Amino acid sequence: MSRVSVSVGGSVLELVRGDITQQDTDAIVNAANPSLMGGGGVDGAIHRAGGPAILEECKQIVRTLPGGRLPPGCAVITTGGKLRSRYVIHTVGPVWRGGVEGEDEVLASAYRSSLALAKEKGLRSVAFPSISTGAYGFPVDRAARVALRTVLDFLRENPGTFHVVRMVLWSAADFETYRKTLEELAASQQ
Repeated sequence: MSRVSVSVGGSVLELVRGDITQQDTDAIVNAANPSLMGGGGVDGAIHRAGGPAILEECKQIVRTLPGGRLPPGCAVITTGGKLRSRYVIHTVGPVWRGGVEGEDEVLASAYRSSLALAKEKGLRSVAFPSISTGAYGFPVDRAARVALRTVLDFLRENPGTFHVVRMVLWSAADFETYRKTLEELAASQQ
């Protein structure tokens, strides 16, 4: 398995190539659709691997949401069902519309709100996929910069909150893009 890590604010930020559904962190993050009813990509994989308990909790949450949809950039939490992780944090990233409709800010909010929810619940380890880079079409290089900058800032502003925050990249190309971006961001902080 490919793995790179850096220490930030008493926490470790890791990049790994792998399957988000196989992570043993306290929580994994689901790149959900606004209905929270499962779907394709990461969302479908998490619902399939975690079993019906996740969907049942999502249905209960949806009943409490205005319009029955989770707004982009927001996050909610459910059980992990049959997953190794105890919890799933569901967040909705932006659909890419050319970068002119605030997509970067919404993506940053998806990461930030997921981390804030994990902190609020006292969780010590969280694994993220590359949010919005699949069916939602967000360019991976730009998403990596937004994601990593947001996570690094959160870890610096909340020292010691997490043991580990892990970015789980499915493909070798995505892993390499995130690795290079992390290297650049780390160098610019020196």
